[in-house]
Amino acid sequence: MQQVSVIGAGTMGNGIAHVFAQSGYDVTLVDVQAPALERAMQTIGRNLDRLIVKEKISEADKAATLGRIQTSTDLAVGVSNADLIVEAATEKLSLKLSIFKTMDEASPPHCVLATNTSSISITQIAAATNRPDQVIGMHFMNPVPVMKLVEVIRGYATSDATCSKVMDLSQSLGKIPVEVNDYPGFVANRILMPMINEAIITLQEGVATVEAIDTVMKLGMAHPMGPLQLADFIGLDVCLSIMNVLHNGLGNPKYAPCPLLVNMVNAGHLGAKSGQGFYIHTPGSKDLVVAPFFQ
Repeated sequence: MQQVSVIGAGTMGNGIAHVFAQSGYDVTLVDVQAPALERAMQTIGRNLDRLIVKEKISEADKAATLGRIQTSTDLAVGVSNADLIVEAATEKLSLKLSIFKTMDEASPPHCVLATNTSSISITQIAAATNRPDQVIGMHFMNPVPVMKLVEVIRGYATSDATCSKVMDLSQSLGKIPVEVNDYPGFVANRILMPMINEAIITLQEGVATVEAIDTVMKLGMAHPMGPLQLADFIGLDVCLSIMNVLHNGLGNPKYAPCPLLVNMVNAGHLGAKSGQGFYIHTPGSKDLVVAPFFQ
């Protein structure tokens, strides 16, 4: 595997493209929106600049990394010579099924089709293709250039050969791959999201304030950030979507999303991406201020 295509130029997609290119792979970053590709390349450049400041890479390394990335707004063209495709589009099943159908038709027969989905069934996605044995999950963590874990998810039909290739490939990126099976939420989100949901329930029931809940988990459980701050960082709409996948997929009422979470998403308070969630998020500021609704 040398030629990698990444579908989607958002936060996860540009991070995945960055990591592959910095590790020596030739990357085609694909998005239907040309401005999104421009922003992605600017983000990758800024992240490489931070590594230069920290003396982890040189200016020549930056130039070489950026030189390995080309962009395309045409999905079929962008995957036409890929050895591996990593889909990192919006977390919507209908969109992913459409993308995978095109990927399957336009990519070489040997190409492995991977998805960065955080909760959608790999088996269901693979069923939209004619090569379900070559479909797999590669769930990178955010921020991709920093976080070491890659959750490698085997669908019902994923072959041993495909899994082995992706495990080895992940290690070549300097990541630590962990193999898991295809059940709702996989491992990371099956454990993380109910914890976040319970923190929101705790807030809704008036057990403690936003700051108190996050402080208890940071100081008492050694979490780098509290669950409510983390929910803002992930995106409350994403948290709600994953809770719905867990609730629908497992049929257990313990996975029902908290009504407060539903209300916040309906109100457009999605966390850092919208500027307000449990906290107010000001661009360029690291100071956390609790949102007025919770003060």
